[in-house]
Amino acid sequence: MADPPQILVIDDDAELCELLAELLGQEGYAVESARDAISGLARAREKQFTLVVLDVMLPGLNGFEVLTRLRQSSRVPVLMLTARGEDVDRIVGLEMGADDYLPKPFNPRELVARVRALHRRASHVGHVGHAGAAPAAAGAAEAPQVLTVDDLEVAPAARRVRVRGEDVKLTTAEYDLLEVLVRQAGTVVSREDLARRVLGRRLAAYDRGIDMHVSNLRRKLGPGPGGGERIKTVRNAGYILARERP
Repeated sequence: MADPPQILVIDDDAELCELLAELLGQEGYAVESARDAISGLARAREKQFTLVVLDVMLPGLNGFEVLTRLRQSSRVPVLMLTARGEDVDRIVGLEMGADDYLPKPFNPRELVARVRALHRRASHVGHVGHAGAAPAAAGAAEAPQVLTVDDLEVAPAARRVRVRGEDVKLTTAEYDLLEVLVRQAGTVVSREDLARRVLGRRLAAYDRGIDMHVSNLRRKLGPGPGGGERIKTVRNAGYILARERP
């Protein structure tokens, strides 16, 4: 029998950790908790987790510092818990490599739904928690497919991205967003569609998650071969990955 998916909760709220362990346990997850940043970071580094739930407000190091250090060696999906109304926390978290965020206080069932959505994405792509590409399908005889738009190359089997021949490191959400745009290059994709396909949920009012992931992609990918913006905003419509070459 396969081992249950492993979730690490890093939060100093003991009651919340116990509640999440119970709720996620009912969904078939095995949950570990760490009540401070140092022990949480150490545990995340030494064991391969399916997903990490990380609170911004922690004793000692804050959640942003934990995320920064974790991203040096791991691509494990991270769901950040932020204070209600603190938009800057959400923006900073996404800029630093979080895959999604949830403001406190929240409905615990909403957190479980977010965890399930992130887990489905990771499972679908054969995600690996620590640095390195996901393995190609066993017994694949053909060369892996490579999607190319101008000087941008995306290899879905390996989840590898290159610009002008140089590897670009992306988080799980950033990669998923880019692959959707690459497969529909030259076509506008709505924010609502991106939220559903990338975050696994409906787009909520004032939700800037997709916008921040797009901003991160623009920064990491750089301009197109002609110096123009690769991912363009289409007002009141969505985003489009532009083609500069026929």
